[in-house]
Amino acid sequence: MTEPHDPVAALAEVRRDIDVACRAASRPPLSVTLLAVSKTQGPEAIEKVIAAGQRVFAENRVQEADAKWRPLRERHPGLALHLVGTLQSNKTREAVALFDAIHSVDRDSLCAGLAREIAKKGRAPAMFVQINTGAESQKGGVLPEAADGFIAAARTTYGLDISGLMCIPPADEAPAPHFALTAKIAARNGLTLLSMGMSADFAVAIRFGATHVRVGTAIFGARPRAGPDGAAPDRSIPGS
Repeated sequence: MTEPHDPVAALAEVRRDIDVACRAASRPPLSVTLLAVSKTQGPEAIEKVIAAGQRVFAENRVQEADAKWRPLRERHPGLALHLVGTLQSNKTREAVALFDAIHSVDRDSLCAGLAREIAKKGRAPAMFVQINTGAESQKGGVLPEAADGFIAAARTTYGLDISGLMCIPPADEAPAPHFALTAKIAARNGLTLLSMGMSADFAVAIRFGATHVRVGTAIFGARPRAGPDGAAPDRSIPGS
């Protein structure tokens, strides 16, 4: 009989693996923030991980996160929540109010919407520009050759304080060249934060300078066929 998945034990293993990867890269473990990707997970699984000391989480969809995390945050003050999925322009109001960081800034209309909501609310989440390093049509993100211009426009035209970059390498390619490219773009634009690496490749990402790793399956186990609200899981971020 298969033992039930234990997210607490899995979290401890992921933390050990991050420590090992940091030591191998001659980096302090505290230089990497673990984002526990809780998309499609219910409150029971998440609260086990909170009880084990995890304080930074990530979600893929604004609507799911809003319904799930408002009561969780009331019960557990001090948690940070990041948005790592595609953000629709009509969801900027909710996103600015709910999230501490947004990892998928990738188009002018979204920059304009975020700037308006930040001005209204006086609250500015950390902003990561998503780079589509594999030029994949099914993914969001700015193409690498357009990244410098987009980052400059986000800063000057829209007044956004861009903190870093995010990438999702193609599933069928080695991730290292994509991490290296993202790190290079960040360096020449004076950006210090890199959201790179998921369950299968976060150790490689750490070697290339990742400051935020997005780990879901390795902590929570295989995702259910449907989310806690009955919706199908969002596949726009593969293998997190």
